[in-house]
Amino acid sequence: GISVCCGGILGLGEKENDRVGLLHVLATLPEHPESVPINALVAVEGTPLGNAAADEEAESNGIADVDAFDMARMIATARIVMPRTMVRLSAGRLSFSDAEQFLMFQAGANSIFNGDKLLTTDNPAFDEDTALFNKLGFVGKPAHAGPKVAPSEMSGEVEITRVKGHEQQYA
Repeated sequence: GISVCCGGILGLGEKENDRVGLLHVLATLPEHPESVPINALVAVEGTPLGNAAADEEAESNGIADVDAFDMARMIATARIVMPRTMVRLSAGRLSFSDAEQFLMFQAGANSIFNGDKLLTTDNPAFDEDTALFNKLGFVGKPAHAGPKVAPSEMSGEVEITRVKGHEQQYA
């Protein structure tokens, strides 16, 4: 079958209920997505959102107003409602310090996209990610190996159950 990868971008001017709605829709799909990227808007100069974020006199309306705590809350909630999903810390990582990225990993992010370029914006170089993971004591898993089963689930301490979503999906 096809593996679903579907996530969202924080900092587009959305409200908290929009963020909750995204995770609700994903968590109540018949099958959870294999991958859920959580992105922070990278306001690229020359685009409408980039120009709005760069205009210091304009009211931000939430555009690009995303901090590490916003990201950590979204990641933690995704982890809770979709425990087997690869929750990816994605676009916008360059705007967060190593400590802030550590917070996001501790909140439940268990995957990144790596390589020098992430579609249209820069991404940390592979060597930088390797150094960060070594610094944090993280060990990667092979690509495309799917989620690892937690030791607590293997021992029976934690049981992952499926909750069927409603026939009609609401956001």
